[in-house]
Amino acid sequence: MTLAATSGFLAVAIGAFAAHAVSDPVAKDWLKTGASYQFMHTMATFACATLMNIGAKRARFAPAFFLGGTVLFSGSLYAMALGAPRWFGAITPLGGLCFLTGWAILAWAARDVDRG
Repeated sequence: MTLAATSGFLAVAIGAFAAHAVSDPVAKDWLKTGASYQFMHTMATFACATLMNIGAKRARFAPAFFLGGTVLFSGSLYAMALGAPRWFGAITPLGGLCFLTGWAILAWAARDVDRG
């Protein structure tokens, strides 16, 4: 939960940075996209805790993929926005695969609640 809360804090801070301190439209777009996906998967991580509390114990596996995906997906976009080489963009889809894996795990875990 500490990692999720920290991720949420960073998503808001990076989104504000993009809105107020960045003038390059491409960099601004990368930062906004990264922050949006980071925040979305931060909330998904918190939802995992709720699902676990109502019986979907397998939901405990999804946060690692959501938070890892944030590091890869959002982190690569942030890096490029701040001047990293464009080849960092090759990392972004790996983060997307982590996100998809997390959602698949969450769907698998939710089956336990649906049966109850």
